[in-house]
Amino acid sequence: MTVDKEKDAIYMRRCIQIARGGLLAAKPNPSVGAVIVSSDGRIIGEGFTSAFGGPHAEVNAFASVREEDEPLLHDATIYVSLEPCSHWGKTPPCCDLIIRKGVRRVVCGCVDPFSKVQGRGIRKIRQAGITVDVGVLEEECRESNKRFFTFNTKQRPFIILKWAQSLDGYLDDNFRPTTFSTPFTLMLAHKLRAENDAILVGRATVDSDNPRLNVREWSGKDPIRIVLSKDSEFASRFLSSHKDNWHCFGSIDEVLRYLYDNDKQSLVVEGGAMTLQSFIDAGLWDAIRIETSPRLVFRGTPAPKIPRADDEEKVRTACNHYDGNTILTYERLL
Repeated sequence: MTVDKEKDAIYMRRCIQIARGGLLAAKPNPSVGAVIVSSDGRIIGEGFTSAFGGPHAEVNAFASVREEDEPLLHDATIYVSLEPCSHWGKTPPCCDLIIRKGVRRVVCGCVDPFSKVQGRGIRKIRQAGITVDVGVLEEECRESNKRFFTFNTKQRPFIILKWAQSLDGYLDDNFRPTTFSTPFTLMLAHKLRAENDAILVGRATVDSDNPRLNVREWSGKDPIRIVLSKDSEFASRFLSSHKDNWHCFGSIDEVLRYLYDNDKQSLVVEGGAMTLQSFIDAGLWDAIRIETSPRLVFRGTPAPKIPRADDEEKVRTACNHYDGNTILTYERLL
């Protein structure tokens, strides 16, 4: 069988593109894209992962194939951004459906790191006599589900450290709370909250800001709200008046263990300086998002120190400008 790597990349890129449609609703499942291509190069079906508990991408892709195109399946190729599942969960195994449909070839972007899959779906499809190719746009496919991959490979949530600072590197104005964000960048901050499972601040931030840590400037579900404090009396008092979706923990390890045990795959840490620095010093971060205002304040709480990347560590940086503010993002590659 002749393989056209350029065409494989084109169809896999389409898988990654449509998978974005399920990123929020599919959690804690990964959002996968699937594209079915006939032997003459025509896309005859595509789909992405439904809301959690619903059909997976492969099921939706096959369901979208028109009746008159069904006979084309025996010579078709199905592209999927993640290995088809091989186990019973809330839905049947997708690899069984692929085998029943009798496609000629399966192209997977990457292997599923989930312990109940990990190559079993690929192996089962191959044993049925169907050609399976793996690793097309592998890095991009892994990045498209970075929270899921981090959770399953590192046994902890994907951790985003986030803060806003003055041009001269302070988190506040003369030790008084202030806002460095613009209305637009504030909206982006709330979008980030909506996209992630949990948000954390330290006790000092609670005492100075009394933050709500919910989603107001964007549409979406509020994250689990966590306060980091070793003071058990403070935790008891705080939780007695903040019962709705709030938690207090005495250590970072306790936080990460709780989130992992409860299948929460991502955490945003918003402050304060000591809390952020403690995550940095422990090497517990996957992305750092720093918003810098053009304002000078001359005195205040210094922003955390950005970690130096190891020589062998791959870190991607991005810089965006909004309403005079700059947002710089560092992200460790999987």
